[in-house]
Amino acid sequence: MSGSSRAYDLAVVGGGILGLAHALAATRRGLRVVVVDRDVRANGASVRNFGFVTVTGQERGLPWRRALRSRDVWAEVAPQAGIRIEQRGLRVLARRPEALAVLEAFLATEMGEGCRLLTAAQAAEGFPGLAADGVVAALQSPHELRVESREAIPRLAAWLAERQGVDFLRPALVREVAPPRVETTAGRIEAGTVVVCPGDDFLSLYPERIAAYGLTRCLLHMMRVRPREAGFRLPCPVMSDLGLVRYAGYAALPEAAALRARLGQEQPRHLAEGIHLIAVAGADGSLVVGDSHRYDPTPHPFADAAVDRLILDELGAATGLAEPEVLERWTGTYASASDRVMLVDRPEERVRLVIVTGGTGASTGFAIGEEVIAELFGDARDGDERRETA
Repeated sequence: MSGSSRAYDLAVVGGGILGLAHALAATRRGLRVVVVDRDVRANGASVRNFGFVTVTGQERGLPWRRALRSRDVWAEVAPQAGIRIEQRGLRVLARRPEALAVLEAFLATEMGEGCRLLTAAQAAEGFPGLAADGVVAALQSPHELRVESREAIPRLAAWLAERQGVDFLRPALVREVAPPRVETTAGRIEAGTVVVCPGDDFLSLYPERIAAYGLTRCLLHMMRVRPREAGFRLPCPVMSDLGLVRYAGYAALPEAAALRARLGQEQPRHLAEGIHLIAVAGADGSLVVGDSHRYDPTPHPFADAAVDRLILDELGAATGLAEPEVLERWTGTYASASDRVMLVDRPEERVRLVIVTGGTGASTGFAIGEEVIAELFGDARDGDERRETA
């Protein structure tokens, strides 16, 4: 399409998962949508992750409910868009009595609904190679699902274009947002409403407004590995004790304090690097593992091998998987804030600036998109009326 070929109800700036989520929510209301992205294909945080839609462990309250809703949208959309669900569920392996106490406290909350506590022997069931002697117990959750993000995001975009009528303008940089016009390097777009999803680009649009939130960037390390052990298999995504002091749904519980103190004595380097273990499996038997967290407005581009070693050490300690073959290594960055997991700012009457600041775009983005579009356009009938009269 050319930048001036059509008029739209909504222009979305940014083609990552959050931008695509807003586009989906808008098309479901019968709105005409264009997505403008600076890259030919998704290249940022939306594809440099686990593809793990995490519900269990999300911050209690609205973030947790958003994750449940987003999981439901993923489950609905994935088969329509040709996206394979690689795994379902989650197993949190507790290796210390203090971790078990956190899991028991979690199960007593509303967030534990549908989850169950496994003994060490039960945790090893269907898990060839698990170092069961190092596991005290495990939490089994049915809520999660996992996709291969580097494939899922392009397929979601293609489905939105081919089946839902969303136009994509890429590569193009948005220079100015002033509804009903949006100026881009590929020409002018006419759009009555604009949603800007800049990810961790804090300077291209509304830099002063973004600066007021005190955002920084988080750098993470991830790897794709192949087990050397014959028959090793992950029946579902796996987390370990370190995640219980990182994910707010667990970490905010009073019982997490004792675990954090013990980890501070036994694994201080892991805590200093913000490491917690997530391991997920692909159809080819490889695992995606990570990750770490370093905070800096401009993170260094150099990947520290010592951080990767710490991640692999935790993988081995939790699962018994020793010295896997490393197939790929990569880093990613995302927007981060110390006091929030997302922000919605209102630069103008018909403009919203939306940023996920907790690294949970895949897990909460669909619900956020629905909320923002509902606030902008009201109920579905309003969207239909706009389309009919525009």
